[in-house]
Amino acid sequence: MKLSIIILNYNVRYFLELCLQSVEAAITNLEAEIIVVDNNSKDDSCAMIKERFPNVILIENKTNFGFSKGNNIGVARAKGEYLCILNPDTVVPEDCFQELFEFSKIKNDLGLFACRLVDGKGAFLPESKRQIPTPGVAIKKVFGFDKSYYVSDLKLNSTGIVPILVGAFMMVKKEIYLKVGGFDEDYFMYGEDIDLSYKIVKSGFDNMYYGPIKVIHFKGESTLKNKAYATRFHGAMQIFYKKHFRRNLAFDTIVWLGVNVVRRFNNNAFAENQPVLNYTLVSDKNYPDLENKLPNTLHQVLEVSKIEANTQVVLDANYLSFKAIIDTVIKSEKNKNISFRILPKNSNFMVGSDSSKSRGEVLHFKALVK
Repeated sequence: MKLSIIILNYNVRYFLELCLQSVEAAITNLEAEIIVVDNNSKDDSCAMIKERFPNVILIENKTNFGFSKGNNIGVARAKGEYLCILNPDTVVPEDCFQELFEFSKIKNDLGLFACRLVDGKGAFLPESKRQIPTPGVAIKKVFGFDKSYYVSDLKLNSTGIVPILVGAFMMVKKEIYLKVGGFDEDYFMYGEDIDLSYKIVKSGFDNMYYGPIKVIHFKGESTLKNKAYATRFHGAMQIFYKKHFRRNLAFDTIVWLGVNVVRRFNNNAFAENQPVLNYTLVSDKNYPDLENKLPNTLHQVLEVSKIEANTQVVLDANYLSFKAIIDTVIKSEKNKNISFRILPKNSNFMVGSDSSKSRGEVLHFKALVK
C-alpha cells in the first residue's frame, strides 16, 4: 500500500466529516487507507464515521492519550509505505497527494514533506515553514520577533528545505518515522511536531516545503489560543530543550517571562467577527431552510466573481471541487470583510472559521431541495 492517512480526532465531528470527504476525493486513484484515531470524543464522531465512511479504519480510544500517543497508535496500524499525519479540521484538494508524491521524487534524502496551510479566511499560516527553535530563536519568538522563527525568505508558492514542519499536515516514509521513534510521547499536545522534525534532521534527512499545494487548516478547532494553550506550549518547549539543548537557568527564566506575557495577551486575543450584511451561496441547488436560518437575504450564484464587502460566502461542495473551494478562499484573502462557510456533500450543516485563534462555527439546516 502506498499511503496511510492518520487523522487524530477529538470532539470535532462536523469538521472531521468535511475533512474525510476531501481526503476520500484525494485518494481516488491511490492505493491508500484512512485511519481515524478517536481520543474518546464525547460527541458522535465515531457513530458518524461508522455510518458515513464505512471504509475508514476507526480506532476508538477509551482515554484521551494526547497527540503523540494517539498518532503513534494509528501508525502502528498503518500498512502504507508513506504516512500522512493530518488534523481533522483540514480540507485538502483532490490533487494533494498525487502532486506531493511527484514532488517527493526530487530528493533521495527526503525526510518530512508538506504543503502550504491557510486558515478559514485564506490567510497563510506561518507555522507551515519554521526554523529550528534554538534557544536564541525561541527568546526572540516569545517577545514577538517572528522573522527568525519562521523561514521567511522562502516565498509562499515556492519549494525548499524547511527544518521544522507542522503536525497539522506532514508526510513521511513510515520507515523514517519509525527509525527516529515517531512522535515522542512525553509530549501530550504541542511541541511534538517540532521534536519529530528535529529528530529527522539530526538523522541526516532534509524536510521540504511545497508551496503550490494549499490546504485549509481551520486551526481554532484543534489549537485554541488561550491560557491553557500558552501553559501547554511552554511545558512542551521545556521538554524539547531538555532533550535537545543544554539547560540554562537564565534562558529558562527569559522564556518563562516571555510566555507569561504572551499568555496574558492571548486571554484577550480573540478576534471579533465583522457584521455580515450579505450572504452569497455558490451552488446549483436550492436550500430554502438555509435562507431562513440567515438574518439577511441569501443570493445564489454559479460563479464567484464580484463579491460585495461584508459578505459571507457559502461554498457548496456538492457543486464545487475541494480544490476550487480552497482556491476561492485564498484568492479572497486580501478582502478582510469576506468570510466563508463550506457546505459538505450531502449534509445539512455548514462549517467555517473567521479566526485561527477562536472556535469555528457550525450551522445546521434542513435537507436541500434539488
